[in-house]
Amino acid sequence: MSSMISIDGLTKRFGPFTAVDNISFSVGSGEVLGFLGPNGAGKSTTMKMVTGYLPITAGSASVCGFDVVNQSLDARKKVGYLPEGAPLYGDMSGLAFLNFIAEIRGFSGSEKKQRVDQAIEKLQLQSVINKPIDTLSKGFKRRVGLAQAILHDPDVLILDEPTDGLDPNQKHQVRTLIKEMASDKAIVISTHLLEEVSAVCTRAVVIAQGRIVFDGSPEELSAKSPVHNAVTIKLTADATDGIKSDLQGIAEVDRIETVNGGNSLLVVPKDGAQIIEKVSLLVRDKGIEVDELYVERGHLDQVFRELTLSA
Repeated sequence: MSSMISIDGLTKRFGPFTAVDNISFSVGSGEVLGFLGPNGAGKSTTMKMVTGYLPITAGSASVCGFDVVNQSLDARKKVGYLPEGAPLYGDMSGLAFLNFIAEIRGFSGSEKKQRVDQAIEKLQLQSVINKPIDTLSKGFKRRVGLAQAILHDPDVLILDEPTDGLDPNQKHQVRTLIKEMASDKAIVISTHLLEEVSAVCTRAVVIAQGRIVFDGSPEELSAKSPVHNAVTIKLTADATDGIKSDLQGIAEVDRIETVNGGNSLLVVPKDGAQIIEKVSLLVRDKGIEVDELYVERGHLDQVFRELTLSA
């Protein structure tokens, strides 16, 4: 997997305040990187430096081998960028705006029309494309912003809160589009929404107070949860006390908690071990009636808080 975004020791200071503090990572073709962190963590500032919108205080960044400072124009040609808030020309129609962007990107004639039409179709903007942008809902404005980012079919996509303001159907549509485009692109999604990680990302980087506090797969992030691989048992009747001792007999069980008013058990394994098979066999062999039995994959919100608040 070739590296398409390379960040080395990237730092941004605003006077005495350090917004981004010596971070390093790379993103390869085919990767969808979730760049996560609380508000004010340095996510947008990092993206603005990578895309050439903010000067770099220290360190370096390159896109497709082009240094974003010394080869800025070449680097930016490779990038599709959806900024935070997606600033648009409100008095223009969506169609006029996308035609304008296409011309800036160097397209003309039939190729310009083809590029614009494809972007409109991918974001399903047909119903609003001739309306002034100022009159559109927040969700449609966001989709117009995303349309301009993908119009030139860039090798690198940097999307700052791409699903902000979208309803559940629109979020699903945009996430599906991202997955479809991901095979031959490097995509960075800057977000504070944890649901984006499990929905579209192949990797997650968590940043807090300008520093990276986690870099790994979504599964590795989930595995940091204290309840990763825990088994929840929802009983047909209140018989929790009757099976606790049996469950304690499973060597890999760390603790058992009664939840949901007393008719459910949370069986927490030691060190994230997989215990679902043993729990299922025990329930079957004992003839215990259950309504549900499922594995907890980990509470990302809890992991997120622990990573970012302890930074």
